[in-house]
Amino acid sequence: MKVTPEIIRHEFIGLTAEVVRSSNPSYVGIKGKIIDETKNTFVIETNGKEKRIIKNISIFHFTYADGTKIEIDGKILVGRPEDRVKKVIRRRW
Repeated sequence: MKVTPEIIRHEFIGLTAEVVRSSNPSYVGIKGKIIDETKNTFVIETNGKEKRIIKNISIFHFTYADGTKIEIDGKILVGRPEDRVKKVIRRRW
């Protein structure tokens, strides 16, 4: 998979995610499969439990099916998933 700025328009449900940094220290290190997404949160299933992680204060590592790992700041993912897919992304370089 080619990593481009358009990657934020992809669907995240079903991917493996890990919280690598957060202003809430209890979130750091949570790793599992994303099972739901709302405007401000991801629901991650880890060890048979569901954890709700706030996007705005966290930085995530996502692992795609082909093994590609990417790091995305949750601040740019805030918004309804159906609106994010339609969002126009401007390149700034």
